[in-house]
Amino acid sequence: MVAIGGGHGLSASLRALRRYAGTITAVVSVADDGGSTGRLRAARPDLPAPGDVRKCLGALADDREPFAAILEHRFDGGELDGHALGNLLLVALATELGSFDQAVHELAERVGAVGRVLPATAVPVALEAVIADAPEAAGRRVVGQVAVHNASGRRRLTLCPAAPPSDPAVVAAIEGADQVVLGPGSLFTSVLAAAIAPDVRGALARTTAPRVLVANLAPQVPETEGYGVADELAALHDHGIEVDVVLVDARRAVAADAACEQVVAPLAEPGRAVHDPVLLAEALAALVAARAG
Repeated sequence: MVAIGGGHGLSASLRALRRYAGTITAVVSVADDGGSTGRLRAARPDLPAPGDVRKCLGALADDREPFAAILEHRFDGGELDGHALGNLLLVALATELGSFDQAVHELAERVGAVGRVLPATAVPVALEAVIADAPEAAGRRVVGQVAVHNASGRRRLTLCPAAPPSDPAVVAAIEGADQVVLGPGSLFTSVLAAAIAPDVRGALARTTAPRVLVANLAPQVPETEGYGVADELAALHDHGIEVDVVLVDARRAVAADAACEQVVAPLAEPGRAVHDPVLLAEALAALVAARAG
């Protein structure tokens, strides 16, 4: 199974996948430029963003491994204020081992990760967008994940550099998958930020695996304010990303004219606006069983 995206949304998918998948590969956006990650990118512009990679390693870590618990430790006060220890470890390992990929592999070993975590691109990238339909900002160009997240209106995303390469292992994982899961999570700054990498987008077009979008439980303000499920699908289509199935929480309206299959199921934790890993695992596993049967 392959999951594509970034941030907390991809972590939710990984926690679900590990309940039924034989092998797991996370393809993670490295375009983040906020918080601890943004400060580290400013200091080490030669390295991809570590924050979303760190979250995925935590989601796949062995619960019995004490080392895994410290990935999310955040310093309070002093020069390290706000930094996540896992981010610092990735940067330190990349410096000592000579590459970010080796750093991710080494940290995955240390936390007993049950799957692979692969950056969507092999080089650092910045996320850019042109705002398409906001009356006060039509045609305005914004640069950086934080700026793209805080913008409103329809937008067209690109990566800088324009054609960043991906590790061949990313392409092989997507093309050889039994199921590819996109989302949930920030539509533009997590899901599409990873999926529009040219090698990722090409592999998504070629794979024979069912491509499943886990729709968000609600619009994310301001990034997707006013978006319904149909709008999420349209944004993917506009960026050359097609899906075969969209998985929608039972409390959210479906897209009446969607060109793909829609499956409605309870997906949210009771009383909380987050995906429940157990419910999400049941729904995703049912899709696999239905295709096999």
